[in-house]
Amino acid sequence: MIPDQRQNFNQQFTEEKYQNFLTDLQEGYPEIPFRVAETPIFIPKDLKEKLIAAGEEIIKLIKQPNFKALTENAIPKNWNVPNENEQPHFLTFDFGICKNNAGALTPMLIEMQGFPSLYGFQTHLAKTFKKNYNIDNSLNYFLNGFDEDKYIELFKEVIIGQHQPHEVALMDVDARNQKTAIDFFVTQKMLGIKILALEDIKKIGKQLFYEEDGKQIQLKRIYNRLIFDEVADNTDIFKNSFDPREELDVEWVTHPNWFYRISKYTMPFLKSEFVPETRFLNEVTSIPADLENYVLKPLFSFAGMGVIIDVSETDIKNIADPENWILQRKVSYEPVVQSPDGGVKAEIRMMYLWPDGGEPQLCLNLARLSRGKMIGVRYNADFDWVGGTVGFMEQ
Repeated sequence: MIPDQRQNFNQQFTEEKYQNFLTDLQEGYPEIPFRVAETPIFIPKDLKEKLIAAGEEIIKLIKQPNFKALTENAIPKNWNVPNENEQPHFLTFDFGICKNNAGALTPMLIEMQGFPSLYGFQTHLAKTFKKNYNIDNSLNYFLNGFDEDKYIELFKEVIIGQHQPHEVALMDVDARNQKTAIDFFVTQKMLGIKILALEDIKKIGKQLFYEEDGKQIQLKRIYNRLIFDEVADNTDIFKNSFDPREELDVEWVTHPNWFYRISKYTMPFLKSEFVPETRFLNEVTSIPADLENYVLKPLFSFAGMGVIIDVSETDIKNIADPENWILQRKVSYEPVVQSPDGGVKAEIRMMYLWPDGGEPQLCLNLARLSRGKMIGVRYNADFDWVGGTVGFMEQ
């Protein structure tokens, strides 16, 4: 997208360099089970400014006084967690890179989450790209005036809050063996917090504890990476630990309800040049004549699960719970990243941190490259120059 930067990178790229880069990336960490792309994305200033503007439009909706009322039905009744706070701590907005009617590159919103992403790993990934390749210093993977020191300071404030690092833990079902475990280990190194599996945590009264060196240590704040959708069919896992839906004397970063409030559920409320037409399926009064230009998405799923790309009238009629689905106009990705053998589609995730009592701050980005029908890893298993990466943006 910045031709001279792309040319410079492609000229220095070799398969040997790529393998050395992957070795560097994984040194001291467990093997990465997801595909890391061969290249970063070089994002021109005008596209960066559109991405920032698109994010600000979404945040304006989230900060409306009636936002909680608008999204009350987003939270499944059997997964509503008590003691919800007034704001999420994370915002991540995924934009497909497309062309508008004038032929200019423009972002189009694909997904949004009030849930953490790879906030540790992305800094490690970007630094490893810079170490292994000659990337122009005029480009930056941080945004909004952040550098590494300023970013880590804010990240600590958001995750640890008023507590000591040993009183805070990153938690997932089997945290150390998750696909994104490298992010957990990078975060631990960065912040000094614990990594705990669900079964490592025990409830005594309303308080939570973990054991270390034979001592019970109270857990006062949880950096939550547990996605309820992943455990919905196996709630027995809570029996040997704790059930997040109970009244607990613990702080959540971020509170689990925000995963649902800021999600595909939010998209029908957004009217913007950067957001494709999106409607709740139960509010669609007549099926569009050009149905081939739409995609059908379940509200309560993640990582592209359950999405119907080639929608038929039969698909729509067979949906038993249309209130839990959206019908969205398809987005046409532009193959903007030039690989050695053709163009590759790109998606940019803009990543915000929102400290308690503060304002959301755009800090970082994540990018994904795809040649498949969808962006996710499972749709790109047989390709190269695809996978997770990072955007270096023109200042």
